[in-house]
Amino acid sequence: MREIAVDVWLYGTLARYGGDADQGGFANFQVRLPEDSTMADLLAFLGMATEERGITFINGQLSAMPGLQRDLGHILRDGDRVGIFHPKSMWPFQYRHGAAMVDEMARAMAAEEDHGLHHTYRK
Repeated sequence: MREIAVDVWLYGTLARYGGDADQGGFANFQVRLPEDSTMADLLAFLGMATEERGITFINGQLSAMPGLQRDLGHILRDGDRVGIFHPKSMWPFQYRHGAAMVDEMARAMAAEEDHGLHHTYRK
């Protein structure tokens, strides 16, 4: 079976999922996964529940944020770079409509009544 390499960056308290790569405030390491693995597969590999993460980027494109994590089926490709921030990391509110997004996130935000714009998030 063919494999892909994914460049993973974990920030804040999520760095603990990086094992030996944990530098305190972040962890950066390469993960090898079977070809056609999804974001859900990466999270399973890390042992991280999707609810533990906050803002997530795939190749610099927004793919998830608290309360809107529709990237679980996103297929990762060889060389992809994934950055996952802990839920208490804040991202400027005004950039949410101007940020590049993976297709799954763009569709999810368009489908939300408030277009995914929240001041607070509830379960």
